[in-house]
Amino acid sequence: MSVAYDEPEVGELLAPVPSENYLNCSHGFWSWAATVDHKRISIMYLVSVLSAFLLGGILALMIRMELWTPGRTIMDHDTYNHTFTLHGAVMTFLFIIPSIPAALGNFLLPVMIGAKDVAFPRMNLGSYYLWLGGALFLLAAIVLGGLDTGWTFYTPYSTTTNSSVITASMGVFILGFSSIFTGLNFIVTMHTMRPPWMTWFKLPLFLWAIYATSIIQVLATPVLGITLMLLIAERALGIGIFDPKLGGDPVLFQHFFWFYSHPAVYIMILPAMGVISELIAVFSRKPIFGYRFIAYSSLAIALLGFLVWGHHMFTSGQSRISAIVFSALTFTVSIPSAIKVFNWLATMYRGSILLVTPMCYALSFIFLFTIGGLTGLFLGALAVDVHLHDTYFVVAHFHYVMMGGTLVAFLGGLFYWWPKMTGRMYSETWGRIGCLGVFVAFNLTFFPQFIMGSRGMPRRYYNYPPQFQFYHQMSTVGSFLLGLSLCVVAGVLIHSLLRGRKAPANPWGAATLEWQTSSPPPLYNFDTDPVEVDPYDLESQVFDPLLGGYRLREFPARNHPDHDLASEPARV
Repeated sequence: MSVAYDEPEVGELLAPVPSENYLNCSHGFWSWAATVDHKRISIMYLVSVLSAFLLGGILALMIRMELWTPGRTIMDHDTYNHTFTLHGAVMTFLFIIPSIPAALGNFLLPVMIGAKDVAFPRMNLGSYYLWLGGALFLLAAIVLGGLDTGWTFYTPYSTTTNSSVITASMGVFILGFSSIFTGLNFIVTMHTMRPPWMTWFKLPLFLWAIYATSIIQVLATPVLGITLMLLIAERALGIGIFDPKLGGDPVLFQHFFWFYSHPAVYIMILPAMGVISELIAVFSRKPIFGYRFIAYSSLAIALLGFLVWGHHMFTSGQSRISAIVFSALTFTVSIPSAIKVFNWLATMYRGSILLVTPMCYALSFIFLFTIGGLTGLFLGALAVDVHLHDTYFVVAHFHYVMMGGTLVAFLGGLFYWWPKMTGRMYSETWGRIGCLGVFVAFNLTFFPQFIMGSRGMPRRYYNYPPQFQFYHQMSTVGSFLLGLSLCVVAGVLIHSLLRGRKAPANPWGAATLEWQTSSPPPLYNFDTDPVEVDPYDLESQVFDPLLGGYRLREFPARNHPDHDLASEPARV
């Protein structure tokens, strides 16, 4: 098996790449700016969200530098408030939410179902420009007075501060429309453009995750839009929706905000789970264990995610019965996530595990996401949450789920589909080194924050008692090592674009339809109709040393009238 991943010998034949593909079929700025090709739109999203991630990462390093010592280190308290607010807003609304659905999902969904494009190509392009417009509004807040409310825009402070709340809120409002358009487009595409033989239970699990995510995007995001419009009206007109002086209720904002933002957590993590399901199956060389359980658990997470927003508000004065109900529901929503983790581990059991770069990220995800999930149970327990609420324990938990989960899965998916998207392979050695660096540095950054939080260190504070300095310094050292590791990751991918060897059509031996087309794909995805194959029938693929990759075994498709099961090659 290892021959598929080693550097090729001189003269080794690689899969022929058509002279024309989606990257070189047209040239010039307008060929990209006005494109309706889902693959090019995906690449534009990818570049954009990675740029936002770079900005958010720089802001994060500034925060950690300031916290190296108690008191002032590199900035004053007001600048610190602006910095951590913009870090949270940029990372949440510009990177984590759109990263996997918009950057990877846009590229893969039509190819995975054998379609030429999404159902509404122009809407797809429009959603990208809405994202771009929302990003510009959000970033304009930096110039027009900054933003110091925290990324949650909590009232009553957000209705009285002199920072650019209206500008930032308008940016997030526009970003919400981008998210709605993307989710609607994906739902319609999956309902109407699948080939006749691809029933729901022949879909790759990545698409089940994208489908569940799209439902949340369409149903929950309008609530955020309405909430932010009410906040803008409150600031501009003083109409008293959230201001208690005018008969309003500031806690009402929290209910509105978290009714969207807790489902938004699953907009962030569900696509990551879909990526991991693909990686675990392919690199364990086994069919996924419990396919239907994983598929249904994605829908269950999407449903239950709407019912648990109140666990963010245990200390906000809600009634005891409400707190008890939300606590119970919080424990319930952990069950579908636990099902996924169990099925991933069962898939790996006695599998022929290949420790290539994407699989290293998948294993990192399982470890980090499990820590994030288990620590969430502490925050779901009423008595414990009263102590841990608004401490660094919450910061660590959130980052283990969102960054240790979504970011790590995003990087794993990016390395997995990178040959398909770019037509180039990368250095496995340096890819694994980058993954190891991310894993170690991430834990060094955020695990000390669990200890700080359990000992009472509040989050968002500019100053802190001296007994927490050692933990803050560990976290700061880890953050810079994490930044260095991510630079290695970026270097691996950039080097592959410049010097990487050409990728075969199927370098991993995966059975989903995107691997039946060339790398990179042609403009309309397939030169011939893809062959019907079960997405996790890895035995349908055989390594061909002349191609430098895998190909389908020589037998007709199962829906072909001439197919004879007796003539099919034996499968071990």
